[in-house]
Amino acid sequence: MDGNGRWAKKRFLPRVAGHVKGVELLREMVRACLERGVQYLTLFAFSSENWRRPQDEVTLLMQLFVKALEQEVEKLDRNGVRLRVIGDLAPFEPRLRELISQAEKKTADNTRLDLTIAANYGGRWDITRAVNQMLAAQPEKREAWSESDLESYLSMSFAPEPDLFIRTGGEQRISNFLLWQLAYTELYFTPTLWPDFDTAEFDKAIVSYQQRERRFGRTSEQLIEKPNA
Repeated sequence: MDGNGRWAKKRFLPRVAGHVKGVELLREMVRACLERGVQYLTLFAFSSENWRRPQDEVTLLMQLFVKALEQEVEKLDRNGVRLRVIGDLAPFEPRLRELISQAEKKTADNTRLDLTIAANYGGRWDITRAVNQMLAAQPEKREAWSESDLESYLSMSFAPEPDLFIRTGGEQRISNFLLWQLAYTELYFTPTLWPDFDTAEFDKAIVSYQQRERRFGRTSEQLIEKPNA
């Protein structure tokens, strides 16, 4: 969800205005996913590299996170949305960690949409952590282990691999997001800044995805012969 700061700068507003607008847009995206039958939505809200930003901006982002949890969890729960937060939560303030825990417990039985927020998350951190946890639990794997051995220890082990990755703001990179899971994901990059990424822009991304052929190593002819293979 890139472009909050540039959106604000274009309007001669402080960066905080862009972040506030970006949080507001989250409601619209969740609603759009519910209306379109999307089952999993994962949002990269704060990367492990974002701590390098100016301290006042980081503090503001944490405050917005707290405010969003205080105001939105009841609505998510009423709409059947399950909320999870992945990432290294240890550096966060106790109040934020408590709100995350409460939100996850409150929405744990919801099945209409799995909404995951990646906060203080990095794909390399995720893989490194998963390897360490796997080896601690199964020391015998030190000699040899497979992809399936590791996958259950990854942060997104509860979800299928993503079908579509969307990055707003014009940058064309994945910036350390879900490195393991994105191996066969369709990538969609748009110059639209996140606060301007409305449902019409979301639908453009979905249409782009629908027009692609996902072969997973097969040929087009094989897909025609065995479309369900």
